[in-house]
Parts: sequence; structure tokens; C-alpha cells
Amino acid sequence: MDSPLIQIILLGLIAYLFHLWLLDFRSADQGGATIGSFPGARRCSKQWVLIGVAGALFLVGAETVGETLLGLSSKQSSMTFLFALVTVASGFGEELVFRGYLVITNKGKPMLWAGILAFSLLFAAVHPYLWRWENGGLEIQLTVKAWFSTGVIFLNSLWFYYLRFAKANATKSLWPCIAAHASSNAAVFFVKLAQGHVSGFF
Repeated sequence: MDSPLIQIILLGLIAYLFHLWLLDFRSADQGGATIGSFPGARRCSKQWVLIGVAGALFLVGAETVGETLLGLSSKQSSMTFLFALVTVASGFGEELVFRGYLVITNKGKPMLWAGILAFSLLFAAVHPYLWRWENGGLEIQLTVKAWFSTGVIFLNSLWFYYLRFAKANATKSLWPCIAAHASSNAAVFFVKLAQGHVSGFF
């Protein structure tokens, strides 16, 4: 992921997937048959999308305050502007996978929420805070910063799942999840920028 070429390729792949998802969305919105049957390609209320974004920004604010109180701000990782674009775009890719496909439906609410908890743990675990791949090997990092960041990711996942399956989202649209996730990642970038953790475009 440190390679600008890989980041540009990833941006292109996410953009293409988003294009396909939008084709489904527009087809369904016009009352036609969906093209690829992507999950959550449905319209929902603008108010619910705004609530999703507001909740995500609140979590970023709480994370920033928590890092300050714990003295973790100086331990923030740095990112480039290009990588920031990738993280914002990944708001769609990760939502399509986790809140789109990794769900347990039609088996009752207990199974739905059990799945949400399990997949949220997976979502938090795949983010490289408690571990990292370095020098050809896996290194475990059980630091306060690692646990704190992983916990925040877990809470974000619960929020994104809630946005999709709450009664207020009758169509089970992915729009509020996508908007919330992208806004969260963008907000993290601006926090890093304000704290001096952004280093150049590439």
C-alpha cells in the first residue's frame, strides 16, 4: 500500500465497482431490474444519510479527544494526499463487502445482530493496528494506541451496520453507510493534516 502505483490502481478498481453499483442503483430507482444485483443499491431518505454522517463525525471527534487525553496524538501514523484519496474511496469498497455482503439476513434479529458483532470484530481485526506485516513477518502490537484504535474501528463498524439495518432505513440502502464511512475517513485525514501528520502528495 506504500506504492503510489498500487494506490492509483486501487483507486481505479474502487471507482469501477462504484460505477457498477450506481448502474444497479439507477436501474432500481427507475423501477427496472437491477443489472448486477449489488446489495444496498437503493434510495433512502437524505435525513438518514445526514444522520449517518453526523454520527461518524461524532465518533472521529470522540477518537481525537480520546487520543489527546491518552497522549497518543504524537503516535499518529502519517499519510500522503494520495493515500487519503484511497482511504476515502475505500469507504465504498469496505461498505460493499462488510455492510453489503457480510450480513446474516432472513434468520431473525438475534442472528442478524450476532453476525453484526462477529463481522464488526473481523472488520476491526483486519485493520493493521494490533498487528503489522514488516520485514517479511507478522508482528503483534498490543499497545494502548493499537487497542484504542481497534476499539474505535469496532464502534464505527457497529454504527455503519446500524445505519443499514435500522427501521429508519426501510430499503436497507447502503448510501448512509457509504456516506458515513467516507466522511469518517475524510475527517481523519483533516485531523492528521491539522496535527502535521500529512506528508506530501505521494
